Amino acid sequence: MKTSSMVWIGVGVVALLVIMWGIGGYNRFVGLDQGINGAWSEVNNQYTRQAELIPNLVSTVASAARVETSFVEKVTASRTRWLEADATGKDVAGVQMNADVVALVRAISTSENYPTLQANKQYTQLMDELAGTANRITVARGEWIKLIKTYNTAIKRFPANILAGIFGFEGKDYYEAPAGTTTPSLGTGVLP
Repeated sequence: MKTSSMVWIGVGVVALLVIMWGIGGYNRFVGLDQGINGAWSEVNNQYTRQAELIPNLVSTVASAARVETSFVEKVTASRTRWLEADATGKDVAGVQMNADVVALVRAISTSENYPTLQANKQYTQLMDELAGTANRITVARGEWIKLIKTYNTAIKRFPANILAGIFGFEGKDYYEAPAGTTTPSLGTGVLP
């Protein structure tokens, strides 16, 4: 073979390697960019979960607390009237009590001082869910930030930065909380 043929073969091999490097680099940048987009979708998914779940949980806990508060007030008032009627010698049977609390008043009088209420457990579960939801958002946002770092590093390293510039891949901004960001309000802060 002639020297000129060898040179052309060498040039062809180098050109093929450069083309393969360009294709591989472009595909890597596309994959990293799509990873960032997918991670941001997960962040939005967690925000949507929070927006849908938390108000429903707060409403459920508040409703249960209102029911229990009303129930305890009725039981206390009925028990007081019943005890006062008995203490004054009035006819205990003549004291009007709500039908829904008669059985409970009898049970309280014979077996225990106060009913077991469940609202405290629901408040605890609500607080756990609030913390868990905030943690999910933080983890998803952290993954998104990590992918941005990987992408930004990849497009800024030499010689990949040349390829990134040719194909228009630009750096992505890291997360910054918007100015005036506050914790979402989850209620009045007043128990029912």
